[in-house]
Amino acid sequence: MATEDVVGKSTSETAVTTIVNLAEEAKLAREGVKAPSDAILSVCKSLVAGGVAGGVSRTAVAPLERLKILLQVQNPLNIKYNGTIQGLKYIWRTEGFRGLFKGNGTNCARIIPNSAVKFFSYEQASSGILWLYRHQTGNEDAQLTPLLRLGAGACAGIIAMSATYPMDMVRGRITVQTEKSPYQYRGMFHALGTVYREEGFRALYKGWLPSVIGVIPYVGLNFAVYESLKEWLVVSKPFGLADDQELGVATKLACGAAAGTVGQTVAYPLDVIRRRMQMVGWKDAASVVRGDGRSKGPLEYSGMIDAFRKTVRHEGFGALYKGLVPNSVKVVPSIAIAFVTYEVVKDILGVEMKISE
Repeated sequence: MATEDVVGKSTSETAVTTIVNLAEEAKLAREGVKAPSDAILSVCKSLVAGGVAGGVSRTAVAPLERLKILLQVQNPLNIKYNGTIQGLKYIWRTEGFRGLFKGNGTNCARIIPNSAVKFFSYEQASSGILWLYRHQTGNEDAQLTPLLRLGAGACAGIIAMSATYPMDMVRGRITVQTEKSPYQYRGMFHALGTVYREEGFRALYKGWLPSVIGVIPYVGLNFAVYESLKEWLVVSKPFGLADDQELGVATKLACGAAAGTVGQTVAYPLDVIRRRMQMVGWKDAASVVRGDGRSKGPLEYSGMIDAFRKTVRHEGFGALYKGLVPNSVKVVPSIAIAFVTYEVVKDILGVEMKISE
């Protein structure tokens, strides 16, 4: 969802600073000020580094991501996946090793375009917000505060998510396909074309609204929890984790993982509803997503509120948190792998970034 794509401090300080610095270079270029001669090359290298890091980290936790989606949408009359360990074993037994990574190709394919749109959207959003901020305060030398940068990042995340949402929508459908599915999507482009022909253009954006709404609590809590944890660690210095008002990289990653877990938990019901709405209208859906708790027919939702109401009515409030365990388990390794891979690829490509707090 959008929660995966928003520029926030739940990732690493390096990645956030990279986006900020690149946005400033783009702003200078637009205003006619001579930016570094290799600015464009630096942007491309950073996008590649971010794309590789995202691809590696998502691939590493792909089995947990697929299981999460299967748990979110499975038919309550025909439970096949009942927990993290059992679910992974069931996928391995019925679909083999490749089954653990179904849908991961499409998930990785959207990283580069998503990152590119996010970067340029962030540059435009930050410029607009800075102009309004200077106009309101009357201070022409004012700079973006952390909160305003967070707002710019949220705007960029929503725009990038919207631009690549059709890819995420078909990724969800490809992910829940099993060997017993009546109809098989052969890949991302085949799925996009099939959905467009059979269900229309609007079908490619099913579940978009809960994705956008989910950005608000996720980003807000992410930022608040991250900053609160940092402040507490610096002030109290438990276990010697803070040294001279500075936190180590590992400690920052731990704070980011904790903040990400809290944010995702609060916004998680919206992710469940988004996935279920994406399956509506798929006449050849796998049996895993059929039924509403009472009948064997496919479930139809008239909108987000209707999806919430029917899910709770037929399956209980707990259904809104199906798949939360594997989703939480993958947070720490995903962030750690993405951070390490980003740094390694950045060094290989020779990307030099200014790091500032």
